[in-house]
Amino acid sequence: MRISKRILENIYKFEETIDYKFNNKEYILEALTHSSYSNENKRYNFNERLEFLGDSVLSIVVSDYLFKNEKDLPEGELTKLRASIVCEESLSEVANKIKLGDFMLLGKGEEATGGRERISILADAFEAVIAAIYLDGSIEDARNFILNNMKYIISDARRGKIFRDYKTHLQEVLQGKGESNIWYKLIDEKGPDHNKRFIMEVGTNNDVLGIGEGKSKKEAEQLAARVALDKIL
Repeated sequence: MRISKRILENIYKFEETIDYKFNNKEYILEALTHSSYSNENKRYNFNERLEFLGDSVLSIVVSDYLFKNEKDLPEGELTKLRASIVCEESLSEVANKIKLGDFMLLGKGEEATGGRERISILADAFEAVIAAIYLDGSIEDARNFILNNMKYIISDARRGKIFRDYKTHLQEVLQGKGESNIWYKLIDEKGPDHNKRFIMEVGTNNDVLGIGEGKSKKEAEQLAARVALDKIL
């Protein structure tokens, strides 16, 4: 596939950011391509298949790490610990750290509605990048990428600090500023019943402070609160 000069320059910058040079640029091009962009530019594949593979690679790498470093934990506790590390919230945090949203190829509509900051898009793209590295290089290359970029997430999880109650934190911050009328509102839900996603707003009085998307209303509220905290702190 012939890749345009503009997109190649974008790939080169991303390679510098993550300190990995792809032998086959098509892997990382696909990882950075959202379905909305693919719909507008039919010759580009989007990243959902890579996301599927990356999810499995991430799971085995984190499972292997925890198995070797948490020798006293039983299976149930290992499962909970792994879930707290590979959740959408954690992955989007790491994606933000490497500025993944800046390098993604998004359709015009997704771009206009804040897709570069959307937690689900960032988490999915991070998994796709893992798969791209795995396919282009090896499981060891993918392992290095994951452990180098997620080390603080893993460390926090192992110390029991991974869960952040953003709603309570936001309430405390706003009340400290004299705000008492804090509200959450469901603004949209999408997807089939077995895989529905909810979009929630949080605000005070007439001001919207943040929007979050999650697999449940509670998760979406937490993520909306996190976005609000990022704005006001």
